[in-house]
Amino acid sequence: MLGLIVSLIVVGLLAGALARLLVPGRQHMSIPATILLGIVGSFVGGFAGYLLFHKDSSQGFFQPSGIIGSVIGAIIVLLIWERVGTRRGAPVNR
Repeated sequence: MLGLIVSLIVVGLLAGALARLLVPGRQHMSIPATILLGIVGSFVGGFAGYLLFHKDSSQGFFQPSGIIGSVIGAIIVLLIWERVGTRRGAPVNR
């Protein structure tokens, strides 16, 4: 159980950091927020991969396609987060 948690944090950090590097602009996020971004992106990427290809984790969790899916999912989550954050913080024109 502890190994799963540690591996989830490591994959989350890698996927979140790669997503932040690939998305242009500056993101004001801490390291825990980057880990959370990667973990959520991993679930989004895994779910999207299952919907598109109808494959699951029967061959194991650590596969190159799973890491790539995690990064793609983290990019999607980051873009959505930036879009929602800019709308919420935008000044109102009167």
